[in-house]
Amino acid sequence: MTEKTKGQIEAEISEAVIKFEKEFMGRGPLETKSYIIDDMVLVRLKNVLTQAELKLADIHEHKDGRELVKRIRIALLEQGRPLLEKAVEKILRIKVKSLHTDISTVTGERIILFTLVSAPGIYLDKN
Repeated sequence: MTEKTKGQIEAEISEAVIKFEKEFMGRGPLETKSYIIDDMVLVRLKNVLTQAELKLADIHEHKDGRELVKRIRIALLEQGRPLLEKAVEKILRIKVKSLHTDISTVTGERIILFTLVSAPGIYLDKN
């Protein structure tokens, strides 16, 4: 079995998250980048909000719109959490301990942080 580089595994995680966003959330991000840092995986997604969500989050239009968009997005991710965790666990072959997320209604950027039960030690090189 050929060992994969850290960069290849990070790219696989990004692809899995993009697939999840498209299939479960209904729209994929414009750009996604994943980073494995010790026993954590940080995923940064850019431009994930729909035009309707951006309009709702416009502070001048709706007083509570930003909070509503954040709450809905977090609730949706919680519903799909088992699928997302399973995808990451399959790629890394390490159990996910927890998942944390936040989304900016200003930039449309979402951060997902997975903590793992242990650090992946499966890389030949760090590229």
